[in-house]
Amino acid sequence: MTDSTNTWMPLGLEGKHAVVCGATQGIGLAAAQHLAGLGAQVTLVARNAERLDAALKQLPNPERHAVAQADFSRPEEVKTAIAKVVEAHPAHILINNTGGPAGGPIVEAEVEAFLNTFQQHLVCNHLLAQAVLPGMKAAGYGRIINVISTSVKQPLNNLGVSNTIRGAVANWAKTWANEVGVHGITVNNVLPGATNTARLEQIVANKASKTGASTAEIRAQMANVVPMKRTGEPEEVARAIAFLASPSASYISGINLPVDGGRTSSL
Repeated sequence: MTDSTNTWMPLGLEGKHAVVCGATQGIGLAAAQHLAGLGAQVTLVARNAERLDAALKQLPNPERHAVAQADFSRPEEVKTAIAKVVEAHPAHILINNTGGPAGGPIVEAEVEAFLNTFQQHLVCNHLLAQAVLPGMKAAGYGRIINVISTSVKQPLNNLGVSNTIRGAVANWAKTWANEVGVHGITVNNVLPGATNTARLEQIVANKASKTGASTAEIRAQMANVVPMKRTGEPEEVARAIAFLASPSASYISGINLPVDGGRTSSL
């Protein structure tokens, strides 16, 4: 790991408090581990208490960190949970990260699916950002990083609801970046490509069941469309998140950063 005391490229997060959502597995857990490794105190947020406790033990010096339980299908529960977190310790870093909706063609999507996903993603992101904003303003330091999808640049086949809501979140984030930059707060989106997480396993299984291909064949197809000819690892996405959370990313705001091995065709 890079020396966090390096003055040429400061990455250290000592004295910073990071709130990481969806932190019990995959990209969320990897991000929490990297932020903790750079010196931040981390609060893990997810809905399952047992998984939160297990994730906490996987952080460096787990006794320094905390957990907050909230179900993102219930925005008021998220609002209550984050209020308690920032009352105890204002946050300097917020990682908005929530599991995506079930796949399927947009023409078959139920209205309820759009409404539920909008609540879980955009509404909860907004409540969280509003809650951490006063502390970030007071500190003159804030990093809001949203883990969304490359679909905001290039819609993905068979992910109609996700494509729609992820695009809304990207525009929400850009608007936030425009409004809070004056306070030393940056807002950015990280766009993972095909990454080896539970979410990818669900997508692979769904495609295999519909096409009759094996899961190994589906995975090979996914890797083949990536210029690097492989899918990503959660740690690779987490490193991008950690950089954007660091002091070194102080003049980067309002961007969509693909971490996808070059798969996205657009610039």
